[in-house]
Amino acid sequence: MSIKAKLSFSITAIVAAILALNIMFSYISTKMAQEAALEQQIQSIVEQLGVTLEIIETTREAMDSELGEKLRMAAIVAKEKLDPDIKHVTNGQLASLSEELDLDDITLWQRLNGEVVSVRSSNPEEINLSSKTWDYWDKAFHQLFDLKEVSVGRGDALKHYWSGPINYAVSDPTQINKWGYYYDGTTNYMINTIINTDANFSFDLVNGTNNVIAKLKSQQPSLLEVTGFDPQYFGSEPIIKMKKGIPVYNLDVRAIPFGQYEYRNSGADTHHIHTVLESGSMLTDKYSINGKEVLRSFIPINVNHEKTYVIGVAFDKAGLQEPIHRQLVAHVLISLCLLLSAMLASYFIAGYMLRSLNLIMNKVNSIADGNFNASISIQNKDELGLLASRVNSMGVRLLNYTTQLKDTARELQSTKQYLESFVNHTSDAIHVIDLDGHIIQVNPAFETIYGWRSEEVFGQLPPNLPDSQLESHEVLIQTILEGGSVTDYETVRFTKDGGVIDVSITISAIRDEMDEIVAIATISRNITQRKQSEEMIRRSEKLAVVGQLAAGVAHEVRNPLTTLRGFVQLQKQTGSLSVSHLDLMLSELDQINMIVSEFLVLAKPQAIRHDCLNIGDLMRDIVMLMDSEARMSKVNLSIHQITDIPAIGGVSSQLKQVFVNMIKNGVEAMPDGGELTIEMAATDDGREITIRFTDQGMGITEEDMGRLGEPFFTRKEGGNGLGIMICQQIIRNHNGKLKYRSLVGEGTCVEIRLPVNKAADR
Repeated sequence: MSIKAKLSFSITAIVAAILALNIMFSYISTKMAQEAALEQQIQSIVEQLGVTLEIIETTREAMDSELGEKLRMAAIVAKEKLDPDIKHVTNGQLASLSEELDLDDITLWQRLNGEVVSVRSSNPEEINLSSKTWDYWDKAFHQLFDLKEVSVGRGDALKHYWSGPINYAVSDPTQINKWGYYYDGTTNYMINTIINTDANFSFDLVNGTNNVIAKLKSQQPSLLEVTGFDPQYFGSEPIIKMKKGIPVYNLDVRAIPFGQYEYRNSGADTHHIHTVLESGSMLTDKYSINGKEVLRSFIPINVNHEKTYVIGVAFDKAGLQEPIHRQLVAHVLISLCLLLSAMLASYFIAGYMLRSLNLIMNKVNSIADGNFNASISIQNKDELGLLASRVNSMGVRLLNYTTQLKDTARELQSTKQYLESFVNHTSDAIHVIDLDGHIIQVNPAFETIYGWRSEEVFGQLPPNLPDSQLESHEVLIQTILEGGSVTDYETVRFTKDGGVIDVSITISAIRDEMDEIVAIATISRNITQRKQSEEMIRRSEKLAVVGQLAAGVAHEVRNPLTTLRGFVQLQKQTGSLSVSHLDLMLSELDQINMIVSEFLVLAKPQAIRHDCLNIGDLMRDIVMLMDSEARMSKVNLSIHQITDIPAIGGVSSQLKQVFVNMIKNGVEAMPDGGELTIEMAATDDGREITIRFTDQGMGITEEDMGRLGEPFFTRKEGGNGLGIMICQQIIRNHNGKLKYRSLVGEGTCVEIRLPVNKAADR
């Protein structure tokens, strides 16, 4: 097929598609308009029926109320004229009184053995009736005899009086009566006044509504029927009473109070009725019956805000769709004519368009062959001229883009080679896992360090993970997936021969162009030799400390021992020692014992039990004890509690030893007197308490600051240099920190931080 034919065909196809869309949209819009009109029509029907029902119900209620009041007044008059004991009342009296009061009947009821029965009546057919099977009527009778207000929800209830709804008479099912019942306890019987109602009044709801429905059907041929549903009884078995051997369908319990119900869909209709009652909105159902497609809409309607009906409006679907079909046929015929015209016009348009299109096609072919410099000379100002201009611009840009792509490709190739060289020649093991944890790539260093070849581990879970490290490894992976990082994490891993090596690992995420994590890379470095070297250094440091401590202890113990040896030699030569010599020997022995005891505290810490301590109270007790000694040295002790101090867990005696040592050091640092300030406060986060001892003494030089805590280092006469070391050990045992800040000539500040024990605080 030629291009011209194709273009002509395409234009025709486009026109055909437009016409088809037009037909479709026209059909849809017509259908939507019809549905809207149908819904409006249904609403109009419901509104007319609602007005009719409201008028009928209002009229009926007014007449019903008027009749009920008349029956009540008649019952009160009858009570005044009748003997209160039923034994002295005759049926003849009741007949005369009924005629006098313009009633149809008067019946007297008694409750005998828990059953309410009629005993006297102006109508012999009304005698010996029992209400035992009369549903809510029987309940109302018992409430009247109990002098209670009637609460059955039917009829009209007043004090000592109840009027039942209009219904068929039990004694004569052909009659429709209105009943009133009065009992105030002054008689031994209940007075029942009866009046026969007009049949037309009883059926106004049916006949009046049906007349409106018939008029509506004559105006709308597709309207099949309008049905009034009583939700209280629809879907239930009909309540039919046998009265005098005649089955009677009472007026107040009918499922279809008005309208017709020939196009039945009972099961579904019951469900739809309850649905619209709950939602309060219209619902439409489609079904087939008797060869007809039926559309039935259900609408709830309230009458006088007391009685709720559901109106069912049924339409013949075929009758509704007939206008739409006629309009669709007209649209199709018009569209066919337009399509033929479009075919002729498209043939001529295609020829004109192809002249410029061929030039553009030649340019495109040149670009496809790699010749981006060719240009098109079309001076038209229409879309084809614009297209030719854009194709020329495209050729120039493609030339620029191609040059840039070549440069970028060379750069990417160089980067790829560099990265491959780095990965393949680095001494650190690298392996990459997917999001399921399976290895997808390893480098040669991985094979060298761990011993597994790439083909052995590809697609497998990492085989170098010890069981003890699985949980911690999952935590690290989860950290990466949540956007965190893992750097220089030290752990252990297996090698293929079963050995365990120390490694430092760095884990990072590999992301795609959408910044989504697609894989995880792990770089591990063998640090086994470094760990071994560090262990050797630690052991050397320990040995050095032990040697230093041993030398100090030997030095400190040697001096008292020299004195003791001299006195022992004196004793050997002279045979006697003075008391002062013996006291001096005991003093030197006590000095040796103190040095050895403090050394044992450092060398072998004892197990301790932490108690709940209030540092404020503890500090105030210590200051009270030390105040006199400080005043003798012309030092003033001042204590400041800046914030509330929470309780901590600790050993009272050990912390007292630390605080006393700090106060003594501060006092001794001020030989000319001064002020020693003690500050206590909790940190902002409430996790620690801070205690600061600030003196105004001579201060500590930088050289001596570096040696604080060193065993047997002291500048005090008679000191042994173990006090600060013991204080540091005690604070470490309490998980605390001890820091010094000092300026020569200005003073020293000692800061102690102790963690708050949350359990102790509570």
